[in-house]
Amino acid sequence: MGFTKKVMLFLSTTTVLSFFMITLDATFVYKVGDDAGWKMGSANLDYHTWASKKFFRVGDILVFQYDRAQDNVLRVNLPNYHKCNAANPITTYSSGNDSITIRGPGHYYYISGFPGHCQTGQKIDVRVLKISPPADLPSPSASPSPAPAAASSSSTTSAHLIAPSPVSKNSAALFTNNGLGLGLCLTLFMFVVSADYLL
Repeated sequence: MGFTKKVMLFLSTTTVLSFFMITLDATFVYKVGDDAGWKMGSANLDYHTWASKKFFRVGDILVFQYDRAQDNVLRVNLPNYHKCNAANPITTYSSGNDSITIRGPGHYYYISGFPGHCQTGQKIDVRVLKISPPADLPSPSASPSPAPAAASSSSTTSAHLIAPSPVSKNSAALFTNNGLGLGLCLTLFMFVVSADYLL
């Protein structure tokens, strides 16, 4: 195998390995409610179902987009989440485009503080696990979990790219949890080494 072919093979292998490493360590940005956003009476949108289909990790970012004249986002504790009580929020967000970074494992409870909105279903329980579950097990919708770390009380209005579907995230968990990432890397390395002898 000529020097140029070896260099090209090395560069292509390095690119593939870099892609997998980036995928494994990626932070995802989730627009709450997807295209519908955060609003009362969103047609065909159940925020509980939306959140239960996602796999949230520490470092991920939740983006709440809404009309700030007609809505807001309150982070509340569990009793206030169940009662839709907006009187004593942990944090209030009201920019209309709030980016909230998940700081630790546990449950993060958010409701709309506008009268009647939470009671019609505009509330969400974001569950963040301590570790990634095996890829073949669905993410449970509720179980005891420690309280999350305190969130920042400031709102951010920076623009973010919306996350790919959770399938990509579960694929990354598959590589991490089953050691397939390391196995793939070793396989590619062996391919590069053996290619020198085969060609």
